[in-house]
Amino acid sequence: MFHKHFFPAGTGSLFNVLNQQTRLFSRDPFPSKVSHYLYRARVIDSIRLALRSNSQSLLTTLLNDRLLDSFVVTHALRSAPSADSALSVIDILKSNANFSHTQSTIYALANILARSGRRQELDALVDAINARTFKNVRVSHMNLMQWYAATGDLDSVLDTWDNYRGLDRHVCTESYNIVMRLYAEKGEDSRAVEIFHRMIGEGANPNSRTYTNIIEHLVNSGKLAAALEVFSVLPLMRIKRTTKQFSILAEGLVSVQRFDEMKFLLSNMQAEGMLPVRALLCSLQHMKEGGYIHDNDGILSEMLPDERIKSVEYFVDDTEDNDDEAEAHEEDNIACDVNKVNGFKLKPWLDPRALANALQSWSPNDVLELENAKFVWTTRLVCKVLRNFNSPGAAWNFFCWVACQTGFTHDVYTVQRMMTLLARHGHVQLVNQLMDKIRQEGLKLPFSTIKLVIDFCGVSKDPDAALKTFRHDRTLCGSISKFKLMVLYSSLLRTLTKCSRCSDALQVLDEMILNGICPDIQTFSGLMDHFAKQGDIKNVQKIFGMVRQSGIEPDTYMFKVLIHGYCKCDRAALALRVFEDMRNSKLLPDSSTKELLVKSLWKEGRRREAAMVEESCEEINDSLPLALRGHIWTVSSANLTQVYNIYASSFTSSCDPTANGEG
Repeated sequence: MFHKHFFPAGTGSLFNVLNQQTRLFSRDPFPSKVSHYLYRARVIDSIRLALRSNSQSLLTTLLNDRLLDSFVVTHALRSAPSADSALSVIDILKSNANFSHTQSTIYALANILARSGRRQELDALVDAINARTFKNVRVSHMNLMQWYAATGDLDSVLDTWDNYRGLDRHVCTESYNIVMRLYAEKGEDSRAVEIFHRMIGEGANPNSRTYTNIIEHLVNSGKLAAALEVFSVLPLMRIKRTTKQFSILAEGLVSVQRFDEMKFLLSNMQAEGMLPVRALLCSLQHMKEGGYIHDNDGILSEMLPDERIKSVEYFVDDTEDNDDEAEAHEEDNIACDVNKVNGFKLKPWLDPRALANALQSWSPNDVLELENAKFVWTTRLVCKVLRNFNSPGAAWNFFCWVACQTGFTHDVYTVQRMMTLLARHGHVQLVNQLMDKIRQEGLKLPFSTIKLVIDFCGVSKDPDAALKTFRHDRTLCGSISKFKLMVLYSSLLRTLTKCSRCSDALQVLDEMILNGICPDIQTFSGLMDHFAKQGDIKNVQKIFGMVRQSGIEPDTYMFKVLIHGYCKCDRAALALRVFEDMRNSKLLPDSSTKELLVKSLWKEGRRREAAMVEESCEEINDSLPLALRGHIWTVSSANLTQVYNIYASSFTSSCDPTANGEG
């Protein structure tokens, strides 16, 4: 089937093809990368219009242009109105001898076939890929799972997942997310809960999208209170709460007219430095109609479209590693005329990632083309472009340039986006300039921004900048709760250990406790793991003593950190003592921890002790968990167990018997 779509009827003369390619590459037809981007955008818009206006002759002309490339075809396919129109693009392309399909064009076609439920054509395309019909195009198990999930084919998703798991013991978190979400959509609630339990039991770390699935499942099932409870636990696990999660909860609250809680939710969203998305506009409109929000309310004014311009759709690549799931495929504001052909009107196409890539060199020609494009720059658009810069230098140039554009003024959202990018790359002086500017303007920085700056100082190996930010700049957040101050301390400690500033880390830990701020269990585990890897058993024992004094009960993950740390330092006797404490607390190690302890005891000639460990676990070997819940610095076993219990109890009369334990 796909030979018909992808191969021309005749190959033509090799000489003619080479002659065309020689003319094509003899000169660069575009004076700058921005002009190339704008040309591509115009062609994509023309193809989008042609697909919707049945203008076959125009479409044929556009798709046979010698400058056509895979970027244009990919985005044209992604914005095609139907699978049939996408396949018509493929049919016409077979007559363009200069064009060759790439992985991005094939994946774009597969995605629209999957979304349209065209399973027969999708299977034919996958067979063609596997037959190596397309050079340099490969398909992974994750690709297949995503495509089959889009068609709603649960059986195919599960079969593919089984094959994936057969080849790789540790599969990615996203594969669990796909299965869990599909079970929830199919109304198989207990199965969805089971997949989450399986995820944490097998050692996969749930991510923001995992918790989005849980929250959406609960809200759609009328379990709004449980969804809000899960949402409230996420900061304890250092999980970034996304605008999609806020939007789902906001819609749920408005549907039951809990408007006061809705306003509190939106205030939290602002406090976390999130720019409101338009998915919330409908919910806010209901609140306004109910008299709960007035036109002069700041929350509502930020949600309303910019009055200077029309709302224009643009495409954001959904394969991007988003830190905010709700930003893809939304509307934004740019100054462009609406395209019109044969009575069809379409909002112009815009890709902030591609635009940022075109601006990486920041040449005079690029700047001139950008100015001539006459974009009206808004906070949302500037944030999206800044987010996609790879070079902090180019991002800073753009940040300074856009500040001078008519009608635009930087606000806390654009400043924090720039600040975190600079901190990630170690540009401390520029970060300090922005901090001073925020201070002069009397603005408040979101707590999350200060935390990110401290975290990124660990990435750029600049502990002094992290200390300065913690000591002097955290006041820009205004009043900080005791919990948030603990989180900042934890981030600072993690950065100091990353930068091998052990003595500073111990001083900060002492200061933290003297100020009445008790570290949480994952922070203690992170510190012990660090000092154990340094071979500093004395400080490991000192920190464990602090845990005992603070009244925190060690969980299985902390015991695991201690056993692994002692074994790596050839202190198996100490590891054995920890193992005995663990068993006395009626907690089970995972299989790998038990095996490491036995191996270390044998290595040190402690055969009797090794046999004792084996005997103590002999009766429960089959029930030892594959992995233990938790992660140093971020997630505790208790956090994961709490989320699981909330989720499971929402759909069953009682939780899984193992949920209250650590296995």
